[in-house]
Amino acid sequence: MATRYRFGDSEKPHFITFSVINWIDVFSREKYKEVLIESLQYCITNKGLVLHAWIIMTNHVHLIATAQQPYQLTDIIRDLKKFTSRAIIKAISDNQQESRKDWLIWMFKRAGERNSNNNTYQFWQQDNHPIELSTNEMLDQRLTYLHENPVTAGHVWEPQHYKYSSAIDYYSDQPGLLPVVLLF
Repeated sequence: MATRYRFGDSEKPHFITFSVINWIDVFSREKYKEVLIESLQYCITNKGLVLHAWIIMTNHVHLIATAQQPYQLTDIIRDLKKFTSRAIIKAISDNQQESRKDWLIWMFKRAGERNSNNNTYQFWQQDNHPIELSTNEMLDQRLTYLHENPVTAGHVWEPQHYKYSSAIDYYSDQPGLLPVVLLF
């Protein structure tokens, strides 16, 4: 499927969004957010991902990221989505306390069968919606939008109180769950 969104220069910050198919609220469970956190940490340590800002909402993820040379942002995100889709589906299947297990697996299987790019399951929507942030105004707007997401959704009163976000790195002297390279 063609899309107007394309990765540009991997050394320039990109605002990247990827969403769970059908906007399913998978990340309402801590266990599945932890899989994503560990995978992002792996990409930072081993694949050249430079994370400037991030947030995990219940059904989507926003990143502002660049890549170290010789790595390409498009490759990092492709590998991240491929690995996390398998790992999260396995975590769901193995989770004896998951009340939605059968329904979730059925939804991912159904989506996978309808998409010729998949063998069995589809967890993430196909596109990433990367936007190269070429001006300070664009950077500031996307950074504010990203950190205000849980406030707008009613999860917290202040952005820095949301655990699965880089807001604490920007609004306080404390480090968050993942290492970030601040934009400002």
